Amino acid sequence: MESRNVEVNGIRMRWEEGGEGPPVVFVHGIPTSPRLWRHVVPRVRGARSMAWEMVGYGASIDEGRERDISVAKQAEYLAAWMRAVGLDEGAVVVGHDLGGGVAQILAVRQPELVRGLVLANAICYDSWPIPSVKAMRAMGPVVERLPDGVFRLIYANFLQQGHDDRERARESIGEHWPFYEGAGGAAAMIRQVRSLDVRDTLAVADRLPRLDVPARIVWGAADAFQKIGYGYRLAYELEAPLDRIEGGKHFVPEDHPERVAAAVNELL
Repeated sequence: MESRNVEVNGIRMRWEEGGEGPPVVFVHGIPTSPRLWRHVVPRVRGARSMAWEMVGYGASIDEGRERDISVAKQAEYLAAWMRAVGLDEGAVVVGHDLGGGVAQILAVRQPELVRGLVLANAICYDSWPIPSVKAMRAMGPVVERLPDGVFRLIYANFLQQGHDDRERARESIGEHWPFYEGAGGAAAMIRQVRSLDVRDTLAVADRLPRLDVPARIVWGAADAFQKIGYGYRLAYELEAPLDRIEGGKHFVPEDHPERVAAAVNELL
């Protein structure tokens, strides 16, 4: 995957790209980056895979300063980026966690850009923010002043709770933590959690059943962050099959990349 960037409406937007064929856009969540998809993309066959970085996340954390980085706004940023890089005719959009919420909003509000939809342990309806994130937001003035060494322990514990593969959990921390460490640590993440508003997904919830787009749902059945019941509701309303991963937790793109890639390949 090659790292690329382009300026869109005064915002530097970054993504990782590789392969040739029909476009597939991958959207990560919190507290990760496009590196979330590093084990999925090699398993996707015959596609132009583009892992987009949300504004204010990953290597683009500084781009989020003084900007709206809510989930609803991310869908607007994503649409503008897709048009800027020539995806006017749409792409298969794959979203995890917050990225799944971004994908739903994009599909509802700009359906011409979404040719297929894959949601993996995605936020939806009233499933979020989760209690630990709400607590972090409430304690923001204290948390954002924590030294990097202390906050890294909190960050690592959060990621570990969402993995059923311990080795992948350690690898995940090594992939995503450096972006926070290089951009203010706890303060950077507090800016992200302060942007979260459940009204963003509730605003499009009643329109999901009317989407005319092929979809697939992939879900870790043991996810304590996004309960699988929400996955079943999405599957019902989108008329999509659900791949239930027994024992799988939240970060299925890292722990079970072959299952996410299989869903993408089915749509392709």
